[in-house]
Amino acid sequence: MTSIPKLFGTSGIRGKYQEQITLELAINVARALAKYIGGVGKKVVIGRDTRTTGKIIENVMSAALMECGCDVLKLGMVPTPVVGYATLKKGADAGIMITASHNPSEYNGIKLWNNDGLAYKQHQEAEIEKIVYNKDFEVVGWDEVGCEYDISSFKDKYVDDIIKVSEINPNKPLKVVIDAASGAGSYLSANAMRKAGMDVITLNSQPDGFFPGRNPEPNAENLQTLMKTVKAIGADIGIAHDGDADRMIAVDEKGRLSDFDKLLTIMAKEFGGLVITTVDASACLDTQMSMIDGEVKRTPVGDVHVAESIVENNATFGGEPSGTWLHPDFCMCPDGLLSALRIVHCVQKNGPLSQQLDAIESYPTLRSKITCPNDKKDKIMEIVTDKFQDEFDKIKEVLTIDGVRLQFEDNSWVLIRPSGTEPYIRITAEAMTQQKLDEIIDIATKFLEKQL
Repeated sequence: MTSIPKLFGTSGIRGKYQEQITLELAINVARALAKYIGGVGKKVVIGRDTRTTGKIIENVMSAALMECGCDVLKLGMVPTPVVGYATLKKGADAGIMITASHNPSEYNGIKLWNNDGLAYKQHQEAEIEKIVYNKDFEVVGWDEVGCEYDISSFKDKYVDDIIKVSEINPNKPLKVVIDAASGAGSYLSANAMRKAGMDVITLNSQPDGFFPGRNPEPNAENLQTLMKTVKAIGADIGIAHDGDADRMIAVDEKGRLSDFDKLLTIMAKEFGGLVITTVDASACLDTQMSMIDGEVKRTPVGDVHVAESIVENNATFGGEPSGTWLHPDFCMCPDGLLSALRIVHCVQKNGPLSQQLDAIESYPTLRSKITCPNDKKDKIMEIVTDKFQDEFDKIKEVLTIDGVRLQFEDNSWVLIRPSGTEPYIRITAEAMTQQKLDEIIDIATKFLEKQL
C-alpha cells in the first residue's frame, strides 16, 4: 500500500516558496478543501500576512476555490486571529491563513481553520492530504462557479471585540511599545492598543514582507531594539509579535525580555481553574496554579493540540511557552493581539510586570540534543517509552503523549522527545536545584547514548 505524502507539520503546511510551497500545491490544497467542505455554495475566509509571495498564493487559492463552486471572503493582509474569528463570525465553512509565522522571508505556508475558529485537526489534515494525493477534485461548470467578496472591513469589528473582552481600562493609560516585525500585526496591534486608550510607540510596524527591521521570530536576539527602547523611554511594557501575530512576547519596564513560561503563568493565574499547556512547559505553572486551587493539563507540542484539549476539558485558558495563547472565552484561534491587551490589563491591575515575573519561582533548566538518524528515531523512542522510567525513583507521573515526560514528586521533570525536523533526539529537564538538574541530565544522556 502506497503511503500518502505528509504535507502538514505541527502548524499547517510550511516551506520555502517554489520549493516546498509551490503554486500548484496551493491550488490543489484549495481544491481539496473545497471537496472536503462540500463544494458548491460553501464559504471560505482567506487572509495573508505581509510576505511578498502571499498575494499570489491568495490569488491562486481563491481562483481554485471558486473553480470548485465556493464563495471566497477575502480579508486581505491581516493577523491570523482575524481569520479564525471571521470564519466563526461570518458563518463560513472554513478559513485559510497564508503565512509562515516566524520563519524568514523566503518561506510561506498554509493553515486551515474550522467554522468554530479552531485550527484543522490531524485527522482533517490527513483527509486533505489524501484528496490532494489522489487529485480527487470536483470542479464545476460556468453556471456554478463561486463569487469573491471583500470583507476587509471586518477587522474593525475584530478590534472592537478584543478590546471589549480584554477588560482593559481606558482611563488608566500605560506607555506601550509595540514591535510588530513588519508582519501582519503592523497596523492592527497598535490600532487596538491606541483605541483601548494606551499611549503607543511603534517599532517595525510598517508592513514589509522582507522583514527589514528584524527577523519575525520574537526571541532575545531579535528583540534587542525593543528591550532598549522600553528602558530608554520609560515605557511600562513592550509587546512583540511574530510574522502573523498569533503570538505575543512581553518586555518588562526594566527592558528585560519576559521568561516565556512565567508570562504564561501570569495569564493562567488570571483565569484560574483548569489551564492547558504543552509537555515542555515549566513546573512554575503547576506550582503557581496549585496555590490558587487551579489545575494544569499537558498536551503534545503544537497549538492545535492545546486547542483540542481546551475544548475537550472545558478549560479556562491555554497556551504554549512560545507565546501562543488561546482564549476560549473569545475564539479558539491563537491570538497575539488579544494576549497583548490582556497582559497590559494585568499590569494595570496587578502592578509592574517585573514584579509579577520576579514573584514566580525560577528553576534551573537545561535543553540538550543527541544526534540520531531519522530512521532510528521510532525504535529508540520505543525503548525510551519502555525503559526510561526504570532509571529513576520517586516518579509522580509519566506522560507519553509527545515523547516521554517524567515528572518527579518534587515537581522536577525530564522530557525526551524526537525532533520533528532534524536528526536529533532532544532532552529537556527542569529541577528544583542545580544539583538535581545535573543528575537528571546525566542519567538521561547516558541512557540515550547507551541505546544509540
